[in-house]
Amino acid sequence: MSNWKPKRFWTAAAVVPQDGGFTVHLDNRPVKTPAKQPLLLPTEALAALIAAEWDAQTGLVNPETMPVTRMANSAIDKVVPQYDEVATLLTAYGETDHLCYRATHPAKLIARQAEAWDPLLLWATKALQAPLKTTAGIVHVAQDPEVMQHLHQRVLGLGNFRLAAFHDLVSISGSLVLAFAVGHGHLTAAEGWRLSRIDEDWQIELWGEDEDAAAAAALKREAFHLASQFYSLCG
Repeated sequence: MSNWKPKRFWTAAAVVPQDGGFTVHLDNRPVKTPAKQPLLLPTEALAALIAAEWDAQTGLVNPETMPVTRMANSAIDKVVPQYDEVATLLTAYGETDHLCYRATHPAKLIARQAEAWDPLLLWATKALQAPLKTTAGIVHVAQDPEVMQHLHQRVLGLGNFRLAAFHDLVSISGSLVLAFAVGHGHLTAAEGWRLSRIDEDWQIELWGEDEDAAAAAALKREAFHLASQFYSLCG
């Protein structure tokens, strides 16, 4: 039984309005999550994208080709039962936000980081009411507890589906500020990805690109763009 894989049994996937949102039916059968929870989605646009993933399946169902469905499942099965823990975990990134830790040399990299990241920290101060301290090197700099509490409240207010997408935006970029900037539409996904890669791109310019590292980065870039798209479709 461990080798069993589901096969396509339905003719068409359809978006169906439901109390509190939208769901997806495969013919007349409502889709459920792996934990057998109803797949209740916050917007019609998100449901339509998931329906399209199901409609694209031929023969054996391949979850690897259904990233939006997987993220929605995660929002329901994983985020809902441990919402506060996930929010606390993500807020903690603000304590060591990638944008706050700067190079000590060379001067060109220091300048490049400042040019890329200082405007984002200024945006966070104004838009999020969250001024963060910066430092040179890797020695920890403690952030203001009141600022961190304020950011925690913002994360807590995202809701299940946005929090699932926000998790990937934060964990991939290493930055709470950058994730908020993409989520708020201050940055596009492409801009957010580029700004998160200042250090890596500098190393590539110096030493060339490693094939394995490039492949890993491509997967992360794809996941980052997906998270941004998912977040924007949550309403």
